[in-house]
Amino acid sequence: MLSAFGRDLQAALATRPRSISPKYFYDAEGSRLFDRICELPEYYPTRTELGILGRSAGEMAALAGPGAEIVEFGAGSLHKVRLLLQAFDAPARYVPIDISGEHLRDSAAVLRGAFAGLDVQPVVADYTQSLQLPPATGRGRRIGFFPGSTLGNFTPDEALGFLRHAADLLRGGALLLGADLVKDPHVLHAAYNDAQGVTAAFNLNLLARANRELGANFALPQFAHYAFYNAPLQRIEMHLLSRVRQSVSLAGERFAFEEGETLHTENSYKFTLDGLRGLAQRAGFRPGPVWTDPDRLFSVHWLHAPQGVSA
Repeated sequence: MLSAFGRDLQAALATRPRSISPKYFYDAEGSRLFDRICELPEYYPTRTELGILGRSAGEMAALAGPGAEIVEFGAGSLHKVRLLLQAFDAPARYVPIDISGEHLRDSAAVLRGAFAGLDVQPVVADYTQSLQLPPATGRGRRIGFFPGSTLGNFTPDEALGFLRHAADLLRGGALLLGADLVKDPHVLHAAYNDAQGVTAAFNLNLLARANRELGANFALPQFAHYAFYNAPLQRIEMHLLSRVRQSVSLAGERFAFEEGETLHTENSYKFTLDGLRGLAQRAGFRPGPVWTDPDRLFSVHWLHAPQGVSA
């Protein structure tokens, strides 16, 4: 029986144009490669957002209040949340949610060692789907944390759906949301086409994962990483481009690729401040303070969730 990854990849290969969710990047190897991307000189989002959090964590802590519970969507390596945990007043609990279970458990163990006494309850789940959080602690407000502009990986409709779901989960609390901003296309191009080829390896790892987990026979040298800024849609697009005419086998089926045909693996939408705040309002949030870097490359938003008891 095929896994969810196998079923979704099979469906993607059977349709035109071909496209698959970027959530499948994040097996253990993909998560490791993404950690390397975050350290690249061309990849400004991580260090820029860390700078914003470092300068403004005290203000964020004051908004959160004492005894807050932090719920991080797509937690990854748990680096950025450390700035919040250090600044917040006696946080009651930290709930990281991520689809990559092995990577999440390892990161959670490291975090427990760094924050003795902190209740860390990792949840291995796809946060884009309906999920159940542990019952609220009752000590403070539930604060969602969604850094890295991961919201930009969703289609506009998916982004609205995620924010509506988050607003319901966080009732009575707030969401701290990172959002990458519209900027010079040359800066964007460099960020997704780094000189060391780490982003290319990250993209191609999706095919390597299919070979490892699903018994597919993708010939990685016959595919190329292809990323560009689609200005009218205000998004980076990442594709895997077939260098030659070829066929691929998956679960007993064969799928043909023409030369130049692509598998679309990711979008990364960029936002304006007003556009993001308007989207949040449509989802039920009340926009609060927003913090940016001096060059206005990136933004972090405080979004007040609707009142009521959180789920």
